[in-house]
Amino acid sequence: MFFNESKYRFRFIFSIVLIHVFLLGCKTAQRTKGQESFGQTKEDIKSIVYKVNGYWQKTHPNHGNSFWHVAAYHTGNIEAYKITADEDYLEYSKAWAEKNEYKGAKSDNKSEWKYNYGETDDHVLFGDWQIAFQTYIDIFTLEGKKDPEKIKRAREVMEYQMSTSANDYWWWADGLYMVMPVMTKLYNVTGNELYLEKLNEYLNYANSIMYDSEAQLYFRDAKYVYPKHKSANGKKDFWARGNGWVFAGLAKVIQDLPKKSKYREEYITRFKTMANALKAAQQPEGYWTRSILDPEHAPGFETSGTAFFAYGYLWGVNNGILDEKKYLSVIENSWKYLSKVALQEDGEIGYVQPIGERAIPGQVVDVNSTADFGVGAYLLAASEMYRYLKSKE
Repeated sequence: MFFNESKYRFRFIFSIVLIHVFLLGCKTAQRTKGQESFGQTKEDIKSIVYKVNGYWQKTHPNHGNSFWHVAAYHTGNIEAYKITADEDYLEYSKAWAEKNEYKGAKSDNKSEWKYNYGETDDHVLFGDWQIAFQTYIDIFTLEGKKDPEKIKRAREVMEYQMSTSANDYWWWADGLYMVMPVMTKLYNVTGNELYLEKLNEYLNYANSIMYDSEAQLYFRDAKYVYPKHKSANGKKDFWARGNGWVFAGLAKVIQDLPKKSKYREEYITRFKTMANALKAAQQPEGYWTRSILDPEHAPGFETSGTAFFAYGYLWGVNNGILDEKKYLSVIENSWKYLSKVALQEDGEIGYVQPIGERAIPGQVVDVNSTADFGVGAYLLAASEMYRYLKSKE
């Protein structure tokens, strides 16, 4: 039989071309599906980041102190830098860090260091002053770990704290975001296992006074535990931003925790149970009300808690911790709110509940309500949205 080599070579090449066309079609369909879900591409998200961060930095050229609300913005700014590689963002955080001498509260007298609430320089052990260390450690790491002076104060403070017998340093929900990631970040640059051991010890104390195992959410602190405290309609009062701090903090900790850590699965389980509980409380418009389980207690839009939740869900899906099918609608709805309602034309972020510790009935939270920590939370969510859409390409 005559063998037509040219004919078979042509069929082989044609088959290869068909396979490539099919795979390209699948990839395009996947990308289209991901983009259609949100009506945006990763470049659209990057444009939003530039718009939001550009507006904030332009309108805030003077750097504030290293207290929690300013420092929380910088945790978002660093993530914006990571997805944009915009050196102006890194320089903005470095200028802030340098102004504050790479310190939180500045007292050098250890005998006067306190960890109850306080806005003075002797409250060195109070977590609201320690969140700044997150950004200092990130700057140190991003610059190739060349200048240990940038984390000298962070190590001094945290290592002194760990040398004490106290374990009740984290007595309010916000503190879990402020300090848990500091400890995993310092573990990663020092290799000192004590950071992970003490993190778990302090977290166990926080869980014992604030975590509600039935609702699988956190009270803001011991003052708000049910039934001692109730919402306007007699329900358990779980503050949205407080739980946002915890949910986002857990995401940051799991991200930095070594795979071999004996605590990893425990933290992942807690993160997943919170994700499930929060899903049921999301409002149809995509946001969470200030009192999570009692929408009528303080109704209306709120951005800071919603942004932290969106960040946590997106991070969880991006890292294979949360099931995409289960939580895609939660992400879609929250991002719709964040990009269509919270984001204003000029780049300002609105509907951020002012500084406080609870959902306050009658408090005005409107389009003009904005804050540094709310912008930080927004940048966290937007950065993870960018990564999510990038993964669909």
